[in-house]
Amino acid sequence: MKKVWVAALAALVVLSAQAQDKVLRYAFRAAETGFDPARVSDSYSNIVNTAIFDAPLRWAYLARPYRMEPAGCELPTVSADFKTITFKVRPGLYFSDDPAFKGQKRELVAADYVYSIKRHYDPATNSPNLYIFESAKLLGLSELRQKALKSKKPFDYDTPVEGLKVLDKYTWQIQLGKPDPRFVENLTNPLAAALAREVVEMYGDKTPQHPVGTAAFMLKRDEWRRSSRIVLVKNPNFRDERYAEEAPADRPDLQAVAQKFKGRPLPMVDRVEIAIIEQSQPRWLSFLNREAELIQELPGEFAPVALPNGQLAPNLVKRGIAKVPYVNPDINHVFFNMQDPMVGGYDVHQVALRRAISLAYQTDQEIRLVRRGQMIPAQGLMPPGTWGYDPTFKSLMNEHDAAKAKALLDLHGFKDRDGDGWRERPDGTPLRLAMNLQETAEDRARAEIWQKSMAAVGIRIDFKFGKFPENLKASRAGKLMMWGVAWVATTPDAGYHLAIAYGPNAGQANHARFDLPAYNALYEQQAVLPNGPERQRVMNEATKLAIAYMPYKVVGHRLWNDLTQPWLMGYERNVFRRDFFAYVDIDTERLAQETR
Repeated sequence: MKKVWVAALAALVVLSAQAQDKVLRYAFRAAETGFDPARVSDSYSNIVNTAIFDAPLRWAYLARPYRMEPAGCELPTVSADFKTITFKVRPGLYFSDDPAFKGQKRELVAADYVYSIKRHYDPATNSPNLYIFESAKLLGLSELRQKALKSKKPFDYDTPVEGLKVLDKYTWQIQLGKPDPRFVENLTNPLAAALAREVVEMYGDKTPQHPVGTAAFMLKRDEWRRSSRIVLVKNPNFRDERYAEEAPADRPDLQAVAQKFKGRPLPMVDRVEIAIIEQSQPRWLSFLNREAELIQELPGEFAPVALPNGQLAPNLVKRGIAKVPYVNPDINHVFFNMQDPMVGGYDVHQVALRRAISLAYQTDQEIRLVRRGQMIPAQGLMPPGTWGYDPTFKSLMNEHDAAKAKALLDLHGFKDRDGDGWRERPDGTPLRLAMNLQETAEDRARAEIWQKSMAAVGIRIDFKFGKFPENLKASRAGKLMMWGVAWVATTPDAGYHLAIAYGPNAGQANHARFDLPAYNALYEQQAVLPNGPERQRVMNEATKLAIAYMPYKVVGHRLWNDLTQPWLMGYERNVFRRDFFAYVDIDTERLAQETR
């Protein structure tokens, strides 16, 4: 009788585990800024945007090399001259329910993509991503924007333009003013995601608080706590989409996952709960205490404990924890505001100042003490994992030579004139730097290295620690002298990173507000060239100019390890695909056993 009772109890436990919601829990390192694809550019907000909205295309989750696949639209037809791109919206895709639709089920159509891209040109939107479209010169749209700016009247969404038009209910077309072999890759990004016009018109400036999309998840607004907690739940109107991933030939572990999940309806989890935990220690402890299914980007200070000698620690192996290593396609840098009178400008002595600051900074100390070896020194603006990155390219970007820095400062008039141990500018006014950073232990440790590095050559530097969204807002407005931040690729092409030094992108991607005609010409030249030796040469020349003028002190590219709990199934890091939520599953029975 006892055996029967035990068996029955075990069966109930299994049924309970199977019936409960599958919840994916993890943490962001910085707060979101909002959920409107036309208004945001930070990675954290866009992770959520990708889960809610359908861009026209996306990167296949497991495919290596990276491959584009349909999302809201089928793969487009691209003309031989790379100027005309024609899309077909996939029929039968519906927005999640919202009062803006007045009780009607609302299908995604071509006009939604045309409207959503036009929003970037609307001055009222203040899009940080406008540069991506303007650089490709969509015919007629810049002129429509200028008309709105000059007349100070609302942007006219209904005026037909050659560069962006609806051909029929499901077909729309882009006409570029110049060839752009890679423009279509930008349409994998949530910046090209479709919003419904009636939603934007209903909520206006509050649209970032009311995301309504056609993708797998929707924001649970009553559980959203800004800068603290984000909850996503399944979109009940999501299409019937099945797991059909193809794993790389050299990854038998992923091939087994792909086979196991093949044909499963997506998404496989019911809820995604995202905590905002800016400090590394509580984020790490949350994972160790089984309060999160994974920790992305293992903080450097815990690498010696979790990954001694690069191998997962035995105690973590015993718990069934796994690691997912990868090189991030990013550049971690400090920019100098080229319009700031202290560090900006193109005069020889100002260029010398920035180069001296770069020479004085101890990159090796940051990599060893702050990053705990989880970073490789950068040689320029282009990161690993992107076309254009050349592992053989070497530069003086991360040369450390305090003596050379002092000599350069002396030569160009930055001397200690009053004998207090600190240098003044050539005109005798104080030389004092100001750098913004985030309120994290990691950034405070970086500040110490910057402080010591600058003191070693007689330069004073002050620090202001703030929240990422506030720093981002101030930086876009040109109010920061220097800011330490990362720029992460959204497509596997290094042209995305060269854009941060292109003059017309000032206040958008170009936070340094660098504007050098020779660099701009090279950037424009590489943008229209197909991938090949000539484009590589031009990109390298542009990089050399950026290094010479030093608007960005690029420190390095991060080497990350994500750690996962044993009950999280199917996780792999695709650095160009943010919405992994839809492709993972929770083994609820294993979870129950591990956490009881």
